[in-house]
Amino acid sequence: MNSEISLETLKASWNQVLDTVLEVDRVAWLLWFDARLVKLEGNVLEVSFADSEKFSGDHNYKSARKPEQTAKLVSAILEVTGAKLEVIES
Repeated sequence: MNSEISLETLKASWNQVLDTVLEVDRVAWLLWFDARLVKLEGNVLEVSFADSEKFSGDHNYKSARKPEQTAKLVSAILEVTGAKLEVIES
């Protein structure tokens, strides 16, 4: 199933998506918690962690985000919204 979804709908469901990630993997939840949804074109979701760089020290966790954590986020998005998306970072 690959439902069309708008960025606004995904933003409205984002807390539920994160809660679903948390149920599976607390570390993955931590790695995606600060993501800001930037753009959704087709099935590609662009996220940014620009806000995390405002704090002193590194709060970005980019080096820790592995394909396994991205897969857990993609799976949670599918479970909550019915949309199969690819997630990229800007």
